[in-house]
Amino acid sequence: MDAVKIANKEKVCHDCGKEIKLEGKEIKNGVLIVYKDGEKEIPVFKCQDCFQRNPELRNYQSCEVYSRIVGYLRPVQQWHVGKKQEFQEREEYQLSKNA
Repeated sequence: MDAVKIANKEKVCHDCGKEIKLEGKEIKNGVLIVYKDGEKEIPVFKCQDCFQRNPELRNYQSCEVYSRIVGYLRPVQQWHVGKKQEFQEREEYQLSKNA
């Protein structure tokens, strides 16, 4: 169960945020769902209550972020390392309506 090791970082229910209790590799009060996004596998916990209400994993989709680079819009994940770092360091400014 390598997925439990990966999901161990986020030990909360995906739907309600309730803490998931683990003892070693055993999940005490929930289930582990592995969501496949293309070739990437994303492990997510659900508590027993949420899983009984709805066993499907909803509202979980990776988001593609677009931003302007060198005059046109491109998905950020397609940028090279230097531009990605520049994007992370950007600061957003919001002007007041009076400005």
